[in-house]
Amino acid sequence: MSVLSAIVVDDDFAVAQVNRRFIEAHRGFQVLAEAHTGEAALSVIERLKPALILLDIYMPDLSGIEVLRRLRAAGNDVEVIAVTAARDLDTIRQARQLGVRHYLVKPFTGASLNERLEEVWRGAQTLAADSSIELDQRAVDRMLGSPATGGIRLPLPPKGLSAASLARVSAAIARSAGDVSASEIAETLGMSRVSARRYLEHLVDLGDLAVEPRYGTAGRPANRYRRRDPAAAE
Repeated sequence: MSVLSAIVVDDDFAVAQVNRRFIEAHRGFQVLAEAHTGEAALSVIERLKPALILLDIYMPDLSGIEVLRRLRAAGNDVEVIAVTAARDLDTIRQARQLGVRHYLVKPFTGASLNERLEEVWRGAQTLAADSSIELDQRAVDRMLGSPATGGIRLPLPPKGLSAASLARVSAAIARSAGDVSASEIAETLGMSRVSARRYLEHLVDLGDLAVEPRYGTAGRPANRYRRRDPAAAE
């Protein structure tokens, strides 16, 4: 498993530390540095050449948008997740035009950021694979972070399941090192095993998870759930 380098850019030192911890909780990322101004961000990005920037928009000197403009003008196509309080249409449009993959409005949850990180990481793994491999639509959508299939941004869950709980279950799966059972997810999230199993089975139906029965010494087999490899999606 490859680990992607990241830089956190935020003028608030405390927020930068929180976001750093969020990123480092993901198995696929390592934070190389923090920057608290636009100029400092440009300097550290040029020196360390990260794979990902977690970028604030409001900063005391150069805005995140201006930082992005300078990076793109220099030919730097680094992945960017914007994390900001800026929610005006013009800023969002400019961010989109400058190649921002995801745009998270503060305040956001660790689970929301984790989902975006997971999409960026999985896309990087796909790009690192043999370039001769042909991808189907689902794999392309995952690689590009399409809201239709990336992470848990999927069609609304059926009646009786909540989108918030679905996001929590999906984030817990993303954080796991391997496969998990409904009981393990239930214990982690503080929900019933039956509820956890319903959310897991829904993610299986959507094609986001794979399930495999494991047979113990006695009794019925226990189902184990794991993330599907997007490149292997049907």
